[in-house]
Amino acid sequence: MVVYMPNVTPAARADDAEAVNTLRIAVLRLSRRLRHLRVDRTLSLAEMSALGTLARCGAMTPGELARKEHVQPPSMTRIIALLVDRGLVRLEPHPEDRRQKLVAATDEAEAVLEASRSQRNAWLTQLAEELDEEEWAALREAAPVLHKLAHL
Repeated sequence: MVVYMPNVTPAARADDAEAVNTLRIAVLRLSRRLRHLRVDRTLSLAEMSALGTLARCGAMTPGELARKEHVQPPSMTRIIALLVDRGLVRLEPHPEDRRQKLVAATDEAEAVLEASRSQRNAWLTQLAEELDEEEWAALREAAPVLHKLAHL
């Protein structure tokens, strides 16, 4: 897809396209490597993601969790059942609607997530030690921008 940008030279657009391509490849490769650094490898990526969402956003209905995770409700029902069986989430009564339940992360889930974050952060720290000061400064500056892109 080519986006028309007035007052931008074709060379600049080509440079931007190359930068976007390089960024895409780098983010995909880092993401893939980070996903494999799980403390509990018996949990699927979907289960870990659901736990992370509950830890960040707090208790919610299964339907809300399915929407946030971009999965179909029946898939989320299976994920929740597995996490309940593992003691990583609990079902609580909904404060306003007795027909619904809220899904909440347990302390054990928080511990699994923290151990996973620590392992991934340690790995990234080890990689960053290979950068020179200028590269590390550029990465520190880029981190908030990458965070913004990830949450748009």
